[in-house]
Amino acid sequence: MTEITSNKSKAGSCEIHFLSTGSPDNPTVVLLHGMKFQAATWQELGTLKRIAEEGFHVIAMEMPGFGLSPTCSVEQNKVLETFLQEIGQQKIILIGPSMGGRIALEFTINHPERISALILVGAVGVEENRNNLSLIDVPTLMIWGSEDQISPLTNCEILLSSISGSKKIIIEGAPHPCYLDNPETWHTELMNFLNSLTN
Repeated sequence: MTEITSNKSKAGSCEIHFLSTGSPDNPTVVLLHGMKFQAATWQELGTLKRIAEEGFHVIAMEMPGFGLSPTCSVEQNKVLETFLQEIGQQKIILIGPSMGGRIALEFTINHPERISALILVGAVGVEENRNNLSLIDVPTLMIWGSEDQISPLTNCEILLSSISGSKKIIIEGAPHPCYLDNPETWHTELMNFLNSLTN
């Protein structure tokens, strides 16, 4: 049985709540979240359990002001950097949907040595970071809903053409939070990608 634990950690002057499961000896996957969601979203969807069962250590963190993480004035990328230092994670696989996708993009650009793979789901902030996207040099998967009205499919195409070796998955008929609309396809494509990193 996969036990999911609720934890708190400092990130500089911020207090961060996160869920974790899987053996810390395994490669670590860190899940961020969108503007309307939190770590519990990934637990309820079954994503934490599925990733852990594939042999990964999984952490779903909540940015300040979301979920059970109190509001804090520190910039989000700095929060992620200090959080990873605090919990002793040197190199991670990073998953970022929507708002979390912008954080994941900018963190990967600024800290390439900390990221072994990147998964972006309907990420925002693509245009703002367009000039630096070619700096990303890790296995990258983009998953988008075909009916995304928040981050249009053109953003996915920009990422695909800018990040060498990246690949895209379009979930037909799905809106912005495509993982909620079609969790079966989301989990299948996510696990295929994660397993390709270790084979």
